[in-house]
Amino acid sequence: MCLGIPMKILSTNKLVATCQNDDENRAEQVDLSLVGPQIVGTWVQVFMGSAREVIEPEQLENVLLARKAMFAALNGGNIDDFFPDLVNREPELPDFLKKP
Repeated sequence: MCLGIPMKILSTNKLVATCQNDDENRAEQVDLSLVGPQIVGTWVQVFMGSAREVIEPEQLENVLLARKAMFAALNGGNIDDFFPDLVNREPELPDFLKKP
């Protein structure tokens, strides 16, 4: 499994962007060939120097929280704070698994 790094585009020159993730103190030049030209301020999922997908604004907070939860889990921390919508909730089966 490969995990991308969410990064914000700070500047762009067609298909090359300077991106940064302040939480992880990372900055790098990113190839935008797979996602096309993007505007400054757009967040992208980066893997091995290439943006693999654009992170939609409504997904951004969940992506950033999931990444923080991963680091918390790796360091023996509690991840409940990162998924408040899942705490104290009974799991639900997807519709296709529910009996008619």
